[in-house]
Amino acid sequence: MGKGDKKTKKGKRAAGSTGKTRPAKRASAKKAAAKKAVKKAAKKTTAKKAVKKAAKKTTAKKTTAKKTTAKKAAKKSTAKKATAKKAAKKSTAKKASAKRATARRVTAKKASAKKASAKKATAKKAAKKTTAKKAVKKAAKKTTAKKAAKKAPAKKAAKKTTAKKAVKKAAKKAPARKATARKTARKGRK
Repeated sequence: MGKGDKKTKKGKRAAGSTGKTRPAKRASAKKAAAKKAVKKAAKKTTAKKAVKKAAKKTTAKKTTAKKTTAKKAAKKSTAKKATAKKAAKKSTAKKASAKRATARRVTAKKASAKKASAKKATAKKAAKKTTAKKAVKKAAKKTTAKKAAKKAPAKKAAKKTTAKKAVKKAAKKAPARKATARKTARKGRK
């Protein structure tokens, strides 16, 4: 018959059997098929139970995994918070150090400004002293100039008076000379 005959090699190949057993009669074949079906059903139920167990295990694993992930996430969040706190402390420390540095700079600037103002004040005092000295010298020069000016007219007046005296003397001498000249001229006429 070929493929349909289960007794031949071709039929066994078509049926998918290994060929070790010969097919029994139809009644016994039905019983064997029923047993196989029962076994398959039992296998299915056991498979289902195994699947359920596996599902329970997986759900348990999932819940434990979720719990562990939640714990890990909590640890991470606490670690992040701790690092954030550390960063905040560092930033506050940096801010405090920056404030201190700015305060130091400000105080240094103020001190330098005070020193500069003190130097300016001393320079102004020194300038005032020098200007006072210069003013004293000028005043002394003026007074000496005034004295000299006062003395100069006196000298001029003295010169004038001496000149007048000389003129008077010369005038006195001149008539005497004239008189002597006249006398001598009279003598010569005689």
